[in-house]
Amino acid sequence: MASAESSNLSTAATSRLALITGGAGALGHAVAQRLAADGLRVVVADVGLQQAERIAAALPGSGHRGVAIDVTSEESIAAAFETIETQVGPIAVLATFAGVVGNAPDGAQPALVDTTLETWNRTLAVNVTGCFLCVREFARWRAKHPVPHGRVITVSSSAGQLGGYQSRSPYVTSKAAVLGLTKVVARELAAQGITVNAIAPGPVETPMTRSSRKSTDAQVSYDAMALMPLGRIGMPHEIAAAASYLASQDAAFVTGTTLDVNGGVRMQ
Repeated sequence: MASAESSNLSTAATSRLALITGGAGALGHAVAQRLAADGLRVVVADVGLQQAERIAAALPGSGHRGVAIDVTSEESIAAAFETIETQVGPIAVLATFAGVVGNAPDGAQPALVDTTLETWNRTLAVNVTGCFLCVREFARWRAKHPVPHGRVITVSSSAGQLGGYQSRSPYVTSKAAVLGLTKVVARELAAQGITVNAIAPGPVETPMTRSSRKSTDAQVSYDAMALMPLGRIGMPHEIAAAASYLASQDAAFVTGTTLDVNGGVRMQ
């Protein structure tokens, strides 16, 4: 009769593997916790290796790992994927939660006339190019080594759909671009049975949201609260629940779409 330890090792070796970029951020961390609770093995990827490893070690279940990744670096992404695919296992779920809000050095989101090329380039490099590079690397590995139930989850924003009420041009442009990328990749990867979908959060209670409002309470400082039919901003676990569904086998017939999790700020 197999021991409990050997049974756990067997389960860890056969469960689906999810890679979450930006896994040390509020949303990425919440998604890592939810997917681990769902029974997936999770690779938490972020710029800071120690923080990624700490978060991975605290996840429920077994077989998790933290890795360092800089999504603005093609070389960093290639190296991280090589390590994961050869040492941990084939990635079944890629969730691209690495992102920045586009704050200027003083912490504020600048108006168009005050937006520097540096702020613009940095925001698009992380939010768009970083997403593209990770999805491309995932597609290359899956072309060589197919997996069942392949999933890509990208992260847009209601700001990218609406033009933004409080977000400024770099962030809004980057999140709109993610929607276009999601659709074209969904078409390209459909033949491999890989679904590709975006989550478009509305305002969510995170340190990034608070920093853009220069407040310790995003619920209070969000100026467009009157536009929220539910009368509040979202919580990270509510975004994680959406990711859980899109990563699941039950979502096999959903691709090229955007799942709005926005409290009603945008309805269609």
